[in-house]
Amino acid sequence: MFQKIINACVKLVQKLLPEPFIFAIILTVVAFLIAMPVCHQTPLEVVENWGNGVWSLLAFAMQMALVLVCGSTLASAPLIKRGISWLASLPKKPVGAIALVTAISSLACWLNWGFGLIVGVIFAKEIARKLQGVDYRLLIASAYSGFVVWHAGLSGSIPLTMATQGSGLKEVTRGALENPIPITDTVLSPYNIVIVALIIVALVAVNSLMHPKAEKVVSINPDLLKEDEPAKVEKGKTPAEKMENSRILSLIIAILGLTYLVIKLFFRGGSLDLNSVIMLFLFLGVILHKTPLAYVHAFTKSATGAAGILLQFPFYAGIMGIITGVGESGICLGTVISDACISVSTPTTYPLLTFLCAAVLNMFVPSGGGHWAIQAPIMFTAGANLAVDPGLTGMAISWGDAWTNLIQPFWAIPALAIAKLNAKDIMGFCIIDLVVTGIIICGGLLVWAW
Repeated sequence: MFQKIINACVKLVQKLLPEPFIFAIILTVVAFLIAMPVCHQTPLEVVENWGNGVWSLLAFAMQMALVLVCGSTLASAPLIKRGISWLASLPKKPVGAIALVTAISSLACWLNWGFGLIVGVIFAKEIARKLQGVDYRLLIASAYSGFVVWHAGLSGSIPLTMATQGSGLKEVTRGALENPIPITDTVLSPYNIVIVALIIVALVAVNSLMHPKAEKVVSINPDLLKEDEPAKVEKGKTPAEKMENSRILSLIIAILGLTYLVIKLFFRGGSLDLNSVIMLFLFLGVILHKTPLAYVHAFTKSATGAAGILLQFPFYAGIMGIITGVGESGICLGTVISDACISVSTPTTYPLLTFLCAAVLNMFVPSGGGHWAIQAPIMFTAGANLAVDPGLTGMAISWGDAWTNLIQPFWAIPALAIAKLNAKDIMGFCIIDLVVTGIIICGGLLVWAW
């Protein structure tokens, strides 16, 4: 029965799910059509709101691109790749391979989403080269499934934003948050850690159970997964060439960057915000790639994975403009959705309904920064009125933002580009993961709020 359900999900997705860019266009049209009657806006007002939003997330888009590229570049460092190759030789059976990919990807995504997303797919590809009889689609889906713990991890944009000192925090939340919320109350809260642990265990079990029988396995020719050999860098004799291949220069700049982080985090009371995470993985990558030129080559190659983010972010920012835009009626679509959630909430159910609200919005705005802009002014104020812990409110938004990423193909683009697959190849499996993880998150938030 379980395999029949999986096969039905895979076939349904194959028929209905378009290419991610087409998906963004469809969501734009849907948001446009909803905003007019619900918010009593004219078509011209919606168009203006859309246009005003298109370029509103440029800074955040740059941060997201750098998180991805720096994480990917770090994952491609020789030391990391050797570790991946060794780990890929450990599983001897397909089910064990699926379990190991899921666990490693999930843990890596919790540490840093860009690093985890890329290292998980690279690991899956390495296993596909070494182990016969494993379903390649499920391997990649398992690597992507760990992405669901991203916003509950150390690189989650909303928890890091909440932990960042600045007047903008009070302004965005309309005075509900006057002081930063440390990550010990969000990401590192015992409740959140338990939810993350249960999800990882559940994903390992469910993904392993989803592996098809031998006659139904969709494998791939290992020769198709071969990568181009990195360009050999000749050790030159000119001063310029010597500097390009100087380990000393890489070490100097890396020590400079990492020293700054140590001072900021341990001596100046700074928080591990998004910029700090980017800096950490940037300079670790510089060290592990040894020379400046080697890092430039690896960074350039990794940058191609950010193409989908750079293309689609303006469109999702435009959708955010529709959702947050206000016409002469004074009604905002995001406010309508959030108010509907708040109107039926109690202190116990508020985090759960906030999570579900964020999950719906994530289909239209798959961006933590977008969710922050839409929900922070409303949800934190309402949460304060209900005496809900602001750390819990923030994590409810974060989990909602992360959960529906399992069926929102936007963030799968870099992984799919590396794996040479389409979104429809993996999303059928991800639907099953969506149901299982949703039950755990809902239950966890209710216990946390109790």
